[in-house]
Amino acid sequence: MNFLQDFATYLEFQSAELIQATIEHAGLVLVSIAIATVIGVGLGVAVYQTDRPAKISLAVVGTMLTIPSFALFGLLTEPFGLGATAAVIALVMYGLLPIVRNTVVGLRSVDPAVIESATGMGMNRWQRLARIELPLAWPIIITGVRVSTVITVGIAAIAAIINGPGLGKDIFRALARIGSPFAVYQALAPVLGIIFLGILFDVFFLVLRRLTTSRGLR
Repeated sequence: MNFLQDFATYLEFQSAELIQATIEHAGLVLVSIAIATVIGVGLGVAVYQTDRPAKISLAVVGTMLTIPSFALFGLLTEPFGLGATAAVIALVMYGLLPIVRNTVVGLRSVDPAVIESATGMGMNRWQRLARIELPLAWPIIITGVRVSTVITVGIAAIAAIINGPGLGKDIFRALARIGSPFAVYQALAPVLGIIFLGILFDVFFLVLRRLTTSRGLR
C-alpha cells in the first residue's frame, strides 16, 4: 500500500515531465512509422508481382529487424550523430518488415478475376493498382502498419542511449540509480507510459482500419 501511495506521489510531482516525454515518444514513433509506411508500401508495390525481388526485399528488411537495438543505434551515431535523426532512421529500419510483408501479401491476395475485369474495362496497371488492388489490399496493409507501430513503441525507448527523445531517458536514468529510493518509481512510470502508448496506437489503428475499409471487406 505504501508503495502505491509513494508511486502516486511521484507521479504527481513528475507529471509535467512525464507528459512531455510521452508526447515526444509518440512524436518519434509517428514520424518513424510515417516514413516506414511510405517506404514499405512503395517497396511492396514495386516487388509484389515477381517472386525473386519480393523474397530478396523481405530477406533484407527481415535482417534489419534482427540487428540488436543497442548495436544499431550506436552504429548510426557515426554518420548521423546523437539525437532524433539517428533514432528515426533506426526505427524506420525496424518498422519496415511488417509493412513490406503485408503489402506484398495483401496485393497478391487480390482475386485475379477482379484484375482481369479491370483490365477489360481499359484500366492500365497504375489505374488498377490505385483503384482496385490497393483498396482491396488495404485491410492487410494497415494491419502491417499497426504491428509495426506497436513494435516501434517499445524499441523507441532504447533511442535514449543516443540522446533520442521520449520515455526511455527516465528508464536509463533509473537504471543508473538502482538502489536509490526513487529508482523503481522512475523506471516504472515511463514503462507504464510506453504500455499506454502501445495500447493507444493499437486501438487507433483498429478504428482506422474499420473506418477506412468498405463494409464488404470487413
